[in-house]
Amino acid sequence: MTQVRKDFFSIALFVWIVAAIPFFTNSGVVLNFVMMALFACLIAQAWNVLGGFGGQFSFGHALFFGTGAYFQAIAQLSWGWSPWLALPAAMLTAALVGAWVGALSFRYGLKGSYFALVTLAFAEVFRIVTLSVPFTGAGVGLMLPLKESVGNMQFASRSGFVWLILGLVTLALCVTAYLRNSRFGAYLQAVRDNEDAARAVGVNPFQVKTWATVLSGGLMGSAGAFYVQVFQYIDPSIGFGAHTSVEALVGAIVGGMGTLWGPVLGALALHVLADLTRNLFGQMPGINMIIYGSVLIVIVMFLPRGIAGLASYTPKSWRRND
Repeated sequence: MTQVRKDFFSIALFVWIVAAIPFFTNSGVVLNFVMMALFACLIAQAWNVLGGFGGQFSFGHALFFGTGAYFQAIAQLSWGWSPWLALPAAMLTAALVGAWVGALSFRYGLKGSYFALVTLAFAEVFRIVTLSVPFTGAGVGLMLPLKESVGNMQFASRSGFVWLILGLVTLALCVTAYLRNSRFGAYLQAVRDNEDAARAVGVNPFQVKTWATVLSGGLMGSAGAFYVQVFQYIDPSIGFGAHTSVEALVGAIVGGMGTLWGPVLGALALHVLADLTRNLFGQMPGINMIIYGSVLIVIVMFLPRGIAGLASYTPKSWRRND
């Protein structure tokens, strides 16, 4: 079996298992946990496209998340669009913002910490703008009216949202599988490893990195649109806040950057850890965050290739790392 078939077979198996969960339980707690875990997987995978495969670390992926979220809300409230039409349009809008940010950044050779700071700055600029202009609700934010129906993308049960976010995660996994097995993906990884060498063999780093930003931005925008449909509210601090950017990059780093399943494993592990510490130590302010942070430090120190890299470790490799 070729690598392409293995990747898509594993994706199909994952989709089949997760899609079956709502048929075995009606528990709102369980379904909400699955839904939010998949949401964490989606944003981690979106960051992985640019940060993992492209090597372009972004500290401001909330820029694309907020763009998708606000477009989803404005399209329904101001223009009367169906949410099913607004969702792909929100992804396209976030992708266009990604093209704009990527073109500006990479045209002037920004990379490394400079690119990371620029993305953070763009997210902050968008947050300030949404705080100021009236059509975004300014500091109050925007709230969607409650109209439960499939046509309005407001499901009576969490199972509908589980299947919706599963579809978006599947799209992200397919994009990642494409990057692992396509010529464009090879170009992107070549630019990540050595930009000058890639340029010497005919790869255009500017185009490759810009297109990676477009793909990453579009996937992140879909997460923002989904968030609005679930919680029916968005404001500048939620849409463009740093916490979303941090959650996206930490999930990918902990799980394993530049891999197919690393961001999924990392997001799931961190989501389980966060829930456990919050439930066990919720009555002791700060203890849950101390434990959460300590576990993150241990993973980053002793698993430089993330959780997905565990499979490649052998006793000899452990001794070499020591």
